[in-house]
Amino acid sequence: MTNSSLRVADLHVSFGTLEVLRGVDLAVPSGSTTCVIGPSGSGKSTLLRAINQLERPSRGDVLLDEVSVVRADPDALRRRIGMVFQHFNLFAHRTVLDNLVLPLRSVLRLSKEEARERALGHLGDVGLADKAPYRPSALSGGQRQRVAIARALAMRPEVMLFDEATSALDPELVKGVLGLMAELSATGMTMVVVTHEMGFARSVADQVAFMDHGRVVEVGPPGRVFESPSSPRLRRFLDQVL
Repeated sequence: MTNSSLRVADLHVSFGTLEVLRGVDLAVPSGSTTCVIGPSGSGKSTLLRAINQLERPSRGDVLLDEVSVVRADPDALRRRIGMVFQHFNLFAHRTVLDNLVLPLRSVLRLSKEEARERALGHLGDVGLADKAPYRPSALSGGQRQRVAIARALAMRPEVMLFDEATSALDPELVKGVLGLMAELSATGMTMVVVTHEMGFARSVADQVAFMDHGRVVEVGPPGRVFESPSSPRLRRFLDQVL
């Protein structure tokens, strides 16, 4: 596993006249986990999508190991940065195994045998090797999200982005997915996690970044951010969610 550091510098994203990101600065050291918290509409998901070039920044930079990637080929960049979405984004008409094999064949150009072996290995890592021949509709929401995580991991990315990966799950399914994400963090994978699960952020993150109105207002170790926040806006947010 190769990990890279990630740095976002003065990142701006606008949709028409609406400025969603207003100069975001964030540094994620290699092998660390950063949790991004904040109210709805603060720009958290847009930040992840801009890092992965699903949204193009109007200004600013995204750097992997201090090398700019904002003008990189999007497909090449997405081989280096994996992303797990809120709603799984699996191909419903394909088997679980095919959902992992297809990008390995089409993007990484692996042989059919190599792709199948790697896919089955990563399904095994998330405890779902026995579900390989099933369609996603036969799986629970938690299992589908674990398949989506396995698919992203199979690409061997240098950085993993998680965009509210548990918010579409029933409460009893959340624990398993958060546990898997905590295991990934413990392996030293570079991760940026947008989450509303404050317990996860407190226990797993190396640093927590609080966003509001398109900016990172405060960032620091979980203990300081949660126990002694500096900004009044973060104190109000925590009063509402804790």
